[in-house]
Amino acid sequence: MNVPAPAGIATLVAYIATIPAANLAVTHFGAVPVGFGYAAPAGVYMVGLALVLRDLARESAGRGAVLAAIAVGTVLSYFLSTPALAVASASAFAVAEIMDFAVYEPLRKRGLLIAMLASNAVGLLADSILFLKLAFGSFDYLPGQILGKAWMTLAAITVLTLLRRRKQATV
Repeated sequence: MNVPAPAGIATLVAYIATIPAANLAVTHFGAVPVGFGYAAPAGVYMVGLALVLRDLARESAGRGAVLAAIAVGTVLSYFLSTPALAVASASAFAVAEIMDFAVYEPLRKRGLLIAMLASNAVGLLADSILFLKLAFGSFDYLPGQILGKAWMTLAAITVLTLLRRRKQATV
Protein backbone atom coordinates (compact mmCIF):
# COMPACT_ATOMS: atom_id res chain seq x y z
CA MET A 1 0.00 0.00 0.00
CA ASN A 2 1.35 3.43 -0.94
CA VAL A 3 1.09 6.02 1.79
CA PRO A 4 0.51 9.56 0.49
CA ALA A 5 3.19 12.17 1.10
CA PRO A 6 2.55 14.80 3.81
CA ALA A 7 1.10 17.22 1.23
CA GLY A 8 -1.33 14.52 0.09
CA ILE A 9 -2.37 13.74 3.64
CA ALA A 10 -2.87 17.44 4.38
CA THR A 11 -5.02 17.84 1.27
CA LEU A 12 -7.11 14.78 2.17
CA VAL A 13 -7.62 16.06 5.73
CA ALA A 14 -8.61 19.51 4.43
CA TYR A 15 -11.00 17.90 1.94
CA ILE A 16 -12.66 15.76 4.61
CA ALA A 17 -12.82 18.76 7.01
CA THR A 18 -14.98 20.69 4.53
CA ILE A 19 -17.81 18.22 5.13
CA PRO A 20 -18.46 18.96 8.82
CA ALA A 21 -17.75 22.64 8.14
CA ALA A 22 -20.45 22.73 5.46
CA ASN A 23 -22.97 20.90 7.61
CA LEU A 24 -22.28 23.11 10.63
CA ALA A 25 -22.62 26.23 8.49
CA VAL A 26 -26.03 25.13 7.16
CA THR A 27 -27.22 24.22 10.64
CA HIS A 28 -26.01 27.39 12.38
CA PHE A 29 -26.20 30.12 9.73
CA GLY A 30 -29.05 29.14 7.41
CA ALA A 31 -28.93 31.06 4.14
CA VAL A 32 -26.18 33.52 3.22
CA PRO A 33 -25.86 36.01 0.35
CA VAL A 34 -23.69 34.86 -2.56
CA GLY A 35 -23.95 37.87 -4.82
CA PHE A 36 -26.24 39.40 -7.44
CA GLY A 37 -29.15 39.26 -5.00
CA TYR A 38 -29.01 35.49 -4.56
CA ALA A 39 -28.73 33.48 -1.36
CA ALA A 40 -27.82 29.88 -0.65
CA PRO A 41 -27.53 27.59 2.36
CA ALA A 42 -24.36 28.63 4.21
CA GLY A 43 -22.48 25.42 3.44
CA VAL A 44 -22.26 26.45 -0.21
CA TYR A 45 -18.75 27.84 0.09
CA MET A 46 -17.38 24.78 1.86
CA VAL A 47 -18.96 22.47 -0.71
CA GLY A 48 -17.41 24.52 -3.51
CA LEU A 49 -14.06 24.23 -1.77
CA ALA A 50 -14.56 20.47 -1.33
CA LEU A 51 -14.88 20.04 -5.09
CA VAL A 52 -11.54 21.77 -5.64
CA LEU A 53 -9.80 19.97 -2.78
CA ARG A 54 -11.02 16.63 -4.10
CA ASP A 55 -9.23 17.28 -7.37
CA LEU A 56 -6.06 18.41 -5.61
CA ALA A 57 -6.18 15.39 -3.30
CA ARG A 58 -6.42 13.15 -6.35
CA GLU A 59 -3.21 14.61 -7.68
CA SER A 60 -1.31 14.54 -4.40
CA ALA A 61 -2.64 11.36 -2.76
CA GLY A 62 -3.92 9.20 -5.61
CA ARG A 63 -7.17 7.70 -6.81
CA GLY A 64 -7.57 5.12 -4.04
CA ALA A 65 -7.04 7.65 -1.26
CA VAL A 66 -9.62 9.99 -2.80
CA LEU A 67 -12.21 7.24 -3.17
CA ALA A 68 -11.64 6.34 0.51
CA ALA A 69 -11.97 10.03 1.44
CA ILE A 70 -15.26 10.24 -0.47
CA ALA A 71 -16.53 7.27 1.54
CA VAL A 72 -15.38 8.86 4.82
CA GLY A 73 -16.91 12.18 3.75
CA THR A 74 -20.23 10.56 2.96
CA VAL A 75 -20.39 8.90 6.38
CA LEU A 76 -19.35 12.13 8.12
CA SER A 77 -21.89 14.05 6.11
CA TYR A 78 -24.61 11.72 7.33
CA PHE A 79 -23.65 11.71 11.00
CA LEU A 80 -22.74 15.38 11.36
CA SER A 81 -25.96 16.80 9.98
CA THR A 82 -29.21 17.39 11.73
CA PRO A 83 -31.59 14.50 11.10
CA ALA A 84 -33.51 16.54 8.54
CA LEU A 85 -30.36 17.24 6.51
CA ALA A 86 -28.52 13.93 7.02
CA VAL A 87 -29.86 12.00 4.03
CA ALA A 88 -29.82 15.05 1.75
CA SER A 89 -26.28 15.97 2.70
CA ALA A 90 -24.83 12.46 2.46
CA SER A 91 -26.63 11.64 -0.79
CA ALA A 92 -25.69 14.90 -2.49
CA PHE A 93 -22.09 14.62 -1.33
CA ALA A 94 -21.65 11.03 -2.51
CA VAL A 95 -23.29 11.53 -5.92
CA ALA A 96 -21.64 14.89 -6.65
CA GLU A 97 -18.17 13.74 -5.63
CA ILE A 98 -18.37 10.54 -7.67
CA MET A 99 -19.62 12.51 -10.69
CA ASP A 100 -16.82 15.07 -10.21
CA PHE A 101 -14.33 12.21 -10.00
CA ALA A 102 -15.73 10.53 -13.13
CA VAL A 103 -15.33 13.72 -15.18
CA TYR A 104 -11.97 14.67 -13.68
CA GLU A 105 -10.20 11.36 -14.29
CA PRO A 106 -10.28 11.32 -18.11
CA LEU A 107 -9.55 15.07 -18.35
CA ARG A 108 -6.61 15.30 -15.94
CA LYS A 109 -4.08 14.49 -18.66
CA ARG A 110 -5.24 17.61 -20.53
CA GLY A 111 -4.31 19.79 -17.59
CA LEU A 112 -5.28 20.36 -14.00
CA LEU A 113 -7.21 23.57 -14.60
CA ILE A 114 -9.27 22.20 -17.50
CA ALA A 115 -10.10 19.08 -15.51
CA MET A 116 -11.02 21.12 -12.45
CA LEU A 117 -13.29 23.50 -14.33
CA ALA A 118 -15.18 20.73 -16.11
CA SER A 119 -15.45 18.35 -13.17
CA ASN A 120 -16.43 21.06 -10.71
CA ALA A 121 -19.15 22.31 -13.05
CA VAL A 122 -20.66 18.82 -13.09
CA GLY A 123 -20.14 18.28 -9.36
CA LEU A 124 -21.57 21.60 -8.23
CA LEU A 125 -24.65 21.19 -10.39
CA ALA A 126 -25.28 17.62 -9.19
CA ASP A 127 -24.73 18.57 -5.55
CA SER A 128 -26.97 21.62 -5.80
CA ILE A 129 -29.89 19.87 -7.48
CA LEU A 130 -29.83 16.78 -5.29
CA PHE A 131 -29.25 18.58 -1.99
CA LEU A 132 -31.95 21.19 -2.57
CA LYS A 133 -34.52 18.64 -3.68
CA LEU A 134 -33.88 16.29 -0.78
CA ALA A 135 -33.31 18.89 1.96
CA PHE A 136 -35.90 21.50 1.05
CA GLY A 137 -38.12 19.97 -1.64
CA SER A 138 -37.50 23.11 -3.66
CA PHE A 139 -35.04 24.66 -6.10
CA ASP A 140 -35.48 28.19 -4.74
CA TYR A 141 -31.79 28.38 -3.80
CA LEU A 142 -30.50 26.79 -7.03
CA PRO A 143 -29.08 29.97 -8.64
CA GLY A 144 -27.38 30.89 -5.35
CA GLN A 145 -26.02 27.38 -4.88
CA ILE A 146 -24.51 27.35 -8.34
CA LEU A 147 -23.12 30.87 -7.98
CA GLY A 148 -21.59 30.30 -4.54
CA LYS A 149 -19.86 27.07 -5.59
CA ALA A 150 -18.70 28.66 -8.83
CA TRP A 151 -17.12 31.51 -6.83
CA MET A 152 -15.12 28.98 -4.82
CA THR A 153 -14.00 27.12 -7.94
CA LEU A 154 -12.93 30.33 -9.65
CA ALA A 155 -11.13 31.57 -6.53
CA ALA A 156 -9.25 28.30 -6.14
CA ILE A 157 -8.29 28.15 -9.80
CA THR A 158 -7.09 31.75 -9.63
CA VAL A 159 -4.90 30.94 -6.61
CA LEU A 160 -3.55 27.79 -8.28
CA THR A 161 -2.74 29.72 -11.46
CA LEU A 162 -0.92 32.42 -9.49
CA LEU A 163 1.04 29.82 -7.50
CA ARG A 164 1.98 27.98 -10.68
CA ARG A 165 3.21 31.22 -12.31
CA ARG A 166 5.17 32.14 -9.20
CA LYS A 167 6.78 28.72 -9.11
CA GLN A 168 7.70 28.93 -12.80
CA ALA A 169 9.17 32.40 -12.30
CA THR A 170 11.49 31.15 -9.56
CA VAL A 171 12.73 28.17 -11.58
